[in-house]
Amino acid sequence: MKMLAWVLTVLMLPMGASAQTKKGWRAATPAELQAVLPDRAQVEKERIETEMPSATGVIDGHGRVVAAVVLITAGYSANGKYSHYLLVQSPLRVGGDLELKPGAYVIGWTRAPEGLLVHFYVAETGVEKGSVLAKAPEKPVQVVPLKIWPPAEKEWIQIGRFVMPYALED
Repeated sequence: MKMLAWVLTVLMLPMGASAQTKKGWRAATPAELQAVLPDRAQVEKERIETEMPSATGVIDGHGRVVAAVVLITAGYSANGKYSHYLLVQSPLRVGGDLELKPGAYVIGWTRAPEGLLVHFYVAETGVEKGSVLAKAPEKPVQVVPLKIWPPAEKEWIQIGRFVMPYALED
């Protein structure tokens, strides 16, 4: 009986730790997003204005954020390649396979038959890190330019009506 209780305790520890991590992340407030996202994002050799009303993100109890904002790319060489700026302060896995270390990234997308093929680039260099397919969820969601859902609700990054899963790594 003691052995069974010990095994159940050990099995429950990782689940409890994961649940606590997810609960520790919440939607960031507009003031918190304003404090970490730039008014002009450094994208390769350009400083591109951001659209702060579109800012979205999550924050943990240690002040680490994962946040994104729409880039105003009209007139820049990034137009058509990048559309969003992403700040990652905690390791992040997107789409199950793409690992992003803490840093600044830019996101662009192209249409695909199944949804959007979302490309991630290092903001400073323009080097592509990888791509993820964003799909329409089973239950339709409100169309928004950009949203990072808090893990307690959905572990999604949403662009328009398409979503891609993410996981916060420690």
